[in-house]
Parts: sequence; C-alpha cells; structure tokens
Amino acid sequence: MFGRKTYQSSRSSPQPPKPRHQKPVLDLKTVRRHQKREEKRIKELEKGLKEQRLGLYLHIPFCKSKCAYCDFYSLAGHEPRMDAYLNALTANIREMATAAAGRMVDTVYIGGGTPSFFGEKRLKALIKVVTKSFVLDKDLEFTVECNPESVTLPLIKTLYKLGVNRISLGMQSAQDAELKAVGRPHTFEQVQKAVELIRKAKIDNLSLDLIYGLPEQSMEHWKQNVEAALALYPEHLSLYALTLEEGTPLWKSKEAGRVTLANDDELADRYLWAVDRLKAAGYEQYEISNFCRPGHPSRHNLKYWRGEEYVGLGPAAHSDYGGCRYSYVPNLEAYIDGMMSGKPIVEESEQIPEKERAREYLMLRLRTVEGICSQEYSRFRMSFVPIEEQLHRFAAEGWAVQEGGRWHFTPKGFLLSNTLIGSILDAQEADMMKHSAVSLRNS
Repeated sequence: MFGRKTYQSSRSSPQPPKPRHQKPVLDLKTVRRHQKREEKRIKELEKGLKEQRLGLYLHIPFCKSKCAYCDFYSLAGHEPRMDAYLNALTANIREMATAAAGRMVDTVYIGGGTPSFFGEKRLKALIKVVTKSFVLDKDLEFTVECNPESVTLPLIKTLYKLGVNRISLGMQSAQDAELKAVGRPHTFEQVQKAVELIRKAKIDNLSLDLIYGLPEQSMEHWKQNVEAALALYPEHLSLYALTLEEGTPLWKSKEAGRVTLANDDELADRYLWAVDRLKAAGYEQYEISNFCRPGHPSRHNLKYWRGEEYVGLGPAAHSDYGGCRYSYVPNLEAYIDGMMSGKPIVEESEQIPEKERAREYLMLRLRTVEGICSQEYSRFRMSFVPIEEQLHRFAAEGWAVQEGGRWHFTPKGFLLSNTLIGSILDAQEADMMKHSAVSLRNS
C-alpha cells in the first residue's frame, strides 16, 4: 500500500527528479583528450572566420571643387576639418577592427570625394592604421581614387610603399571644353601627366573613368575620348552615362534650358560603339559599365554585385555586414562629433530577410556578365522556373543569353536592364505570392 500511495501521489503532484550523481573524472588522459578536442574546435572556428573575406571602404569626403553633376556626399572648402576627420575615421577603423576580429580583409578601397586631395601625410597615417588594425590578405587589392590635378610622384610612391596596388583615376574626358563644362578641376594634359607618374611609381593596375553624354558632346568627341583613354593603356575602364540628379548645378542648367544633352538613342549608340571598340582592344566586359584586361576586374566592386560582405566607414558610407545593412549619417560634423563623443552616427539600419536577399541576387548579379544560375538561386528555396521563362523571352529578343548554364544580359540587354530586371522581379514576386497562397490553403 505504501508503495502504491507513493506512486499515486507522484502522478497527481509531480516530484522533482532525483539528482543524478556523476563520478568525477580523475583520469588525466581523459581530461587532456577533452581539452585537445575543444582546442581543435576553437581553431576550426577561428579558421572559418579567417576564410570569410571582407571588403573595407573608407570615405574621404573632401574635394578641391564640386563637379556640376556630382550627387555623392562630398565637400569643397572644408580643408580645415581634415585633421579632425582623420582622428574620427581612425577611431572608426579601430572600433570596426575590434568588432570584425579574425575576419580577413581582401579588398580595401579609399574613395570619395577626392582621396588624393586629402594629402600625403594624412593618407599615410590612415593606411598605417588600416594595416595595423585589420588582418589583411596576402593577395590584397588596395585601391585609392585620385583626381589628375592632385597626383604627385611623392604621393603615389608613398601609396605604393604602403601597399596600395591599384589607382582609380577620374579622367572623364579628353576634351578640355567638356571637362570645364561640368566643373572638373583638371585638363587632359594633367590626366596624361598623372598616368605617367602612376606608372613611374610602379603601380601596374590603373583604372580610368569616362563619362558619355556630357554637355555638347558629339559622337565624334566620345570616340576620341575612348581612343585617348586606350592610348594610356589602363588595365581597367569604367564608362558611365551622365546621370542628372535633382538639385545639382547641371540639373538646374538643364531645367533652365542652358545646356543640351544627348537623348536616349544617342547614349545607346555611344555605349554600344564603346563595347565593340573595347572588345576589339582586348578588354573584357564584366559588368554593365566596367571593362578590364584579363585578370584585372575591380575585386572590391565585385563584392557589391555578388552580394558579399563589406564595411564602409565615414559619413554617408554604407555597409552590408553580419546580415545587416546600415549607413552612417551624411554629415561631416555629426560624424566627427559622434565618433569623438560616443553619440550615435548610424542613420539607417535593417536586417535583410532571405526573400530580400533573393531579390538582390537578381538585381545585382544581372548587372554582371557572370550573371545568374539555377544552382545558386536554389539556396533561397525558391523556383528558378519563372525567372528562366522571362530570360528565354529576353533571349528571343537578343537581350539575354545562356552560356555554360548561366544567364546574363547582352550589351543591348544591359541598355534595358532596369526594365528587364523589373520584369524578372515581378515574376519572382508573383511566384512568392502563389506559394504563400498555397501554404495558407494547406495550413
């Protein structure tokens, strides 16, 4: 009876479980085996972190003058704040290096603004902080943007000695009249001189920027600009169509009827001619606006288009890190004050859900000749069929092509990329809604 009553009471009022006593491990060999196993696990975790590559972008917002078309966060006439900014950016670098401890940085890009206008001493101090703070890949791509008028031999030699191995030079045009019309503070002669100094300093990876559709620019002048750039033998070329951003001086001039700009058909003709010309000159197109000699794409910019992780430091800089996308306040004084006082400097921040990543995969990868494929898309656990149906329709129009199991746009397709990608995203969204409805019915 006693046993039965105890059993019944345990059913109606649960009793705490009896403590389980475990004999202490006295075998030192067993202890050491557990320790070694744990040490191995930690080393594997550390190795995994180091194998995850990270891109680093540093924003230098200072310029000698503001170009008429520029909508980037950049400032003219703020030289007295350069030293204070260097201190703030240095603090930001160290803070981020601590947060990303163990991550291997394989690309560094110092952009702007005009980094070469920041001055040799400040750039030297900045780069030294980067090299001391982060774990850098042996095959690091280190790019610094320069404007021709601020390139000097001592500056480029210093950059080279500090590990910079790639220069991106803002050429924009070979016509002095075109440069002057948009407020560029240099001449084509200065471009040629800058390239000479860059090569003299032993930098063997040079990128040049060109803009087509500048005010009063003819097709003949555009061809001359491309030929002049090719004569400088750069490893990389970026060709951008002039984009008018609301509020810029050039936008205001266009609204007032003071300038004449190329129409869409004229821009398309210039783009397609340049694609063919660069191909004939041995350059490979790897993105809508970017071309390179074999083996010389911008590895840093490829991170953006491939959806890989990168960290941006400085006012208005953006990051995609740890599943979160965020940006810093686009205000020099607020950024400096925030870094020095501990006040918040993040303006926007959001966690990126998997469905949004799927959209970004299509939007960004379709900017590249690398393109997209069903195998990569499968990681989003979504069907590639509606995407491929759209791409087959585009292929029939000569806008897309499938090569080696991957889809990408043709040069003609790149011209219509915004519209074509929009159609693909609509097909993706419709497929998402269809499967959501099926899930609701079956729930």
